[in-house]
Amino acid sequence: MNHTTQVPDRLPVREETGAATAAPSPPRARAPRRPTSQQWAAWAFLAPVTLYLALFYAYPLYRNLDLSLRNYTVRSFVQGDAPFTGLANYRTVFDDPTFAPALLHTAVFTAVCLVFQYAIGLALAVFFNQHFRLSATLRALFLVPWLLPLIVSASTWSWMLNSDSGIVNAALHAVGVDPVNWLTSPSWSLTSVIIANIWIGVPFNLVVLYSGLQSIPGALYEAAALDGAGAWRRFWSITFPLLRPVSAITLLLGLVYTLKVFDIIWIMTKGGPADSSTTFATWSYQLGFGNLLPAFGPGAAVGNLLVVAALVFGLVYLRVQRKQYES
Repeated sequence: MNHTTQVPDRLPVREETGAATAAPSPPRARAPRRPTSQQWAAWAFLAPVTLYLALFYAYPLYRNLDLSLRNYTVRSFVQGDAPFTGLANYRTVFDDPTFAPALLHTAVFTAVCLVFQYAIGLALAVFFNQHFRLSATLRALFLVPWLLPLIVSASTWSWMLNSDSGIVNAALHAVGVDPVNWLTSPSWSLTSVIIANIWIGVPFNLVVLYSGLQSIPGALYEAAALDGAGAWRRFWSITFPLLRPVSAITLLLGLVYTLKVFDIIWIMTKGGPADSSTTFATWSYQLGFGNLLPAFGPGAAVGNLLVVAALVFGLVYLRVQRKQYES
């Protein structure tokens, strides 16, 4: 019987070492990695912050957005069966004759307060940066308006600006100036609340800007003085440019705070007379809680406009900061 030996069509290729090259094995699927103790610790530290943001920021914003998109009444607010109306509340707000004056008052109130608060705060910060005698004591006294409750500050300014018994009109009368109806005149009511809010906001600007000045090396001022630069030149060439990052965050925080100022205006003028000092903050309150038949939807819509405005300015600030870091 003949035994035929079958020769394979392809012999295994041998390397120089004489061993056959084996076919590559398929990759094994990696087992999912279990979180390490450090990762669990990170999530444990992150959980309280996440819970806080969800309960006190995300949920209120969601509820306010829901209020602005539905036709809520007192009954439906309790029972929760308000019909969905879309952007009808926003159209109601835009068509309201109070919208244009409130927008103008909000812009003027915010811009004027920011400019004067920053300018006065910066001037005081530079002044106290000289480290003279009693500097710390005077700085502490300037913090009093910031530490007082807003209701106390607003009530104090209401008494000072009272047309009949206010100390401001008494001082004007002493120098021969006619009394001014600060709180009851449409021409002066917005000016009155602006003055009060500037007085309250200056200490915040002073504290933040003074802290920024402490980070500027004193050697820069000494070198500039040796080169013959005067005080004004040193301010514009050293202090102001190096203080720019601190100034940016100070103005942003001041902007967000000033946009939502309610207590000062409501206690002093209640937005009047004749809506002459009405801003978006006071108008939102009037719509939602200031009438016998509250308009929850339009009131929430006005509040959302303030949120959007603050968000836009915050995004602009982040974009500017990113460009500065990239450059």
